[in-house]
Amino acid sequence: MKSMTGFGKETFLNDTYQIDVEIKSVNQRFLDIQLRMPKEVNPHEMAIRQLMKETIQRGRIEAYINIKQTGSSNKEVLVHWNLIHQLLGEIQQELTANYPQAELDAAQNINQLLNNSDYVEVTERQEADETFGLLVLECVKTAVMRIDASRLQEGQKIQQVLATYCQDFIALVMELKSFVDIYEKDYREKFEAKLNDWLGSQVDETRLLTELAILLEKGDIHEELDRLEIHVEKLQELLMKSEPVGRELDFLIQEMNREVNTIGSKSSPIEIKNIVVQMKTMLEKIREQIQNVE
Repeated sequence: MKSMTGFGKETFLNDTYQIDVEIKSVNQRFLDIQLRMPKEVNPHEMAIRQLMKETIQRGRIEAYINIKQTGSSNKEVLVHWNLIHQLLGEIQQELTANYPQAELDAAQNINQLLNNSDYVEVTERQEADETFGLLVLECVKTAVMRIDASRLQEGQKIQQVLATYCQDFIALVMELKSFVDIYEKDYREKFEAKLNDWLGSQVDETRLLTELAILLEKGDIHEELDRLEIHVEKLQELLMKSEPVGRELDFLIQEMNREVNTIGSKSSPIEIKNIVVQMKTMLEKIREQIQNVE
């Protein structure tokens, strides 16, 4: 069993790149993958999503991918020679026209212009080679493995809590079954005693049994109790599975709650009503836990 809540991260660093990947997940009815990444990673988006889908079945996934260039191997110098030539040409023309004795020191002027960002730029090379893509995918894969381990660890804790709640619910079912058997026997004895007090020896035994059977049938909850026992067995079976069972657990708890409501509506003894309240409380606790089960 896995939780839908988890966190995983991975950092890769070499002489060219620093790749940081962080993935977090929360509960969601379906799988919803949200990617936050620079445009250099866009060509690998489908492969990244596929990596996540192979491991994660449900939940809202938020993945953050950051890329930094390291060292100077991926930097390049861009000199705007056309602007330099244009500027020096205009200076030379001005000197020739107005200052014929002056000489233009081109080397010195060019050296000064190279310190001006309008004429010289240092930029990052925009490369998306195969090596870069493989590094990103490997980094994402490791982060996915870590969030999966995190979700598994959290899921094991939820499983333990659910197992305890399941045993508590089973105890309530057994208590209710024992009470019903005693209650029906006691009800029959009291019903017969009252009729004898009212009618004496004129009681028709066949009629008495028929009326008693009708009354008991209206409040008969044996069928609901049997179905509850079947549902509890299924619940225990699902708790032991390793594959995603969150949706199936949610449906099962709805069915169990329906049976408990029917028992409550059929029964009048306060003892049964009290047990029904405890059952509904326990099912609500189980339902809250399974909201975060994958």
